[in-house]
Amino acid sequence: MTKFTFNRRRFMSTAAMTGAALASPVYLRSASAAGGEVNIWTYNDFVPKSFKKQFEAETGIKVNIRLVDDQGKQFNLLAAEAPNPTVDIMTVAGHRFLQFIDNELLAPLDTDRLSNWGNINPTFSESDWATINGHKWGAPILSGMEILAYNTELVSQEEAMTWNTLFSEKYSGQTAYIIQDMMSIVMLMLGYDGNMVAYMDNPDKAAAIVEEAKQFLISKKSLVRKYYDSGAEVQQMFVNQDIALGHSWNGPAAALINDGFPLGMTIPNEGSYGFVYTYNVANNAPNADNAYTFLNAILASPEIGASMTKASGFISTYKDASNYLTDLEKQSTSFPEEQIANLQFFRAEANKMKYGLVDPAVEAVKAA
Repeated sequence: MTKFTFNRRRFMSTAAMTGAALASPVYLRSASAAGGEVNIWTYNDFVPKSFKKQFEAETGIKVNIRLVDDQGKQFNLLAAEAPNPTVDIMTVAGHRFLQFIDNELLAPLDTDRLSNWGNINPTFSESDWATINGHKWGAPILSGMEILAYNTELVSQEEAMTWNTLFSEKYSGQTAYIIQDMMSIVMLMLGYDGNMVAYMDNPDKAAAIVEEAKQFLISKKSLVRKYYDSGAEVQQMFVNQDIALGHSWNGPAAALINDGFPLGMTIPNEGSYGFVYTYNVANNAPNADNAYTFLNAILASPEIGASMTKASGFISTYKDASNYLTDLEKQSTSFPEEQIANLQFFRAEANKMKYGLVDPAVEAVKAA
């Protein structure tokens, strides 16, 4: 494997500073000091450190963050706590809404309590997936997609334009991916609808497709270095040169690119999926008033949205957030038009059936 030089200490220190550029504290002073606490389950870097410090100082509300790394795990944990959760705000992807709603784990979002709701780009806040049963269920904060990330000193862009390279003998032991996410992508590779909407009236067909995808991943298990869970984990594998390429969300990949790491990312020819992360209020949240104070504050300005993009690498849903990004940061959150044409968004209509099949299949792949 070709060696390259990368300053890991610089990467770690830069990552720690990415939340620095926030709006003035005046944006938070509109919220009256309340005291108490708010409990949040979210992904790494989704609450910028500077914002958290500022919010706590201005409101007197202590922000308790529990990091999550998987939508399925978050659902299982919340379901185990129902009907009296310990969490106030969760981070649910839009395409997983129905699973949480059907199990009465989310409260409808009262946008009248969010004076800063209008700061969200209506492409996200008013899209069809955002309204279910006549209610909004989450505040869109970041948008992303499933991409193929690759070390540009080891893998060519041509190779990275197909998911097949991820499963090739050439890079045996040098790849990584999240199994659950790859299930949808593998179904797409095999010519099926990875959203499974096309099979809602044919559950037997859906089960057969998931079984085919499962068997494919089992057959390729000897080639993968690691099944991983979090964005920080795949970043570290690239930095340590443990892997040459891997499935990733665009956010963690963009963060490495912005720090000067020799990383490229593509939306391969076979296609991929996009998604939107939202902040949601738990049903029976123990600190619901503080949750709304937090949500309104974090939606206060495009600078905060840009700060979240700088920290996470995902695309901000806030109006004008890109005005506060550098040219490199803008570049790392965009793709050529011909690749964008390969992208479709995850859909939720068939999720109950889909994840009822996919979640046990993932465990079977791990156990194989």
